[in-house]
Amino acid sequence: MTFETEYKTEDVAATLVASDEIDTTFRSSCIDLISGSLGGKVLSFSDEWFAEANNLLTPTPPISQPGKMVYSGAWYDGWETRRHNTEPFDYVVIRLGVASGTVEGIEVDTAFFSGNNAPAISVEGVFSDNDEEVIGWKGGRGKWETILGLQECGPSQRFGWKLAVPTTKAYTHVRLNMYPDGGIARFRLFGHAIPVFPEDKNAIFDLAAAQNGGVAVSCSDQHFGVIANLILPGRGKDMGDGWETKRSRGKDHVDWAIIRLGAPGTIEKLIVDTAFFRGNFPQKVKVEAINWNSEGEPGFSAEGWTAVVEPSKTSADKEHEFESLVKDKTFTHVKLVMIPDGGVKRIRVLGKRSV
Repeated sequence: MTFETEYKTEDVAATLVASDEIDTTFRSSCIDLISGSLGGKVLSFSDEWFAEANNLLTPTPPISQPGKMVYSGAWYDGWETRRHNTEPFDYVVIRLGVASGTVEGIEVDTAFFSGNNAPAISVEGVFSDNDEEVIGWKGGRGKWETILGLQECGPSQRFGWKLAVPTTKAYTHVRLNMYPDGGIARFRLFGHAIPVFPEDKNAIFDLAAAQNGGVAVSCSDQHFGVIANLILPGRGKDMGDGWETKRSRGKDHVDWAIIRLGAPGTIEKLIVDTAFFRGNFPQKVKVEAINWNSEGEPGFSAEGWTAVVEPSKTSADKEHEFESLVKDKTFTHVKLVMIPDGGVKRIRVLGKRSV
């Protein structure tokens, strides 16, 4: 059934991505620009009577607690509004966790919402340095531009859409519109950060940080914690928001993660943080770097990897600082290697941008 609404958005070409292919489609080349762990923030919403809009930005998958009741009704891990909305849609306005970003895809997850799920959604964006102005548009047209036109949703399922053409314009804010009301568990905006680099060419900053355009592109394993966590801001809140692999049993095993830097640069210093990893930190770590000019991304065994940190012992719950062994060469990627396995919270690659 085609969903009709009086609020019209542009018909932007996009391909529906199967639920089990959303992560593989986006996670190795994009970041979630609105993730709460990256600094994404809900600025305003039309309603959140049953469940808070902030839940949309939670980086972990939604959970269910059947039978749990709170003052407003049944408890849900997501955003849920009242019934019988008289406006065309309910909305939530979100400021990105990066300075601005371009968009490649969108995920809306209605997990555990059945009978009260959102029937349809659209996503709009704007570039603005004025939060109050954006908030003031409420559910009106304002200066919003369509990122994803009206799309139907169903109960308790992950829905993903890949834009036929990624946006060329960068956005600072997005508005998720839910027609006419209901519930959504999670909202992801996959794309690329447009960093604001220091004007001083000799300034040293974190080349790998997600806010500066870094992307975690591949790894050997991420059983307990994903590699995208390695380049998030801060030191996290517990062991769950770092990178952690399975226990290895084979001889000479190593686990590894490859990160594309936000800009090619020279490396001065590296920090490997094992915050909250107290009985499961790696015995040793090493870091290699490469200047990659070929298609795609470098693999574990690509020719050209250069050691910038030799195998070094680590300890629990600590920031380990290392001087780079190579400070006069430009690199595009780094490879963090754990010997033999374990967990690392963050990696910082402090250096100068090559221009």
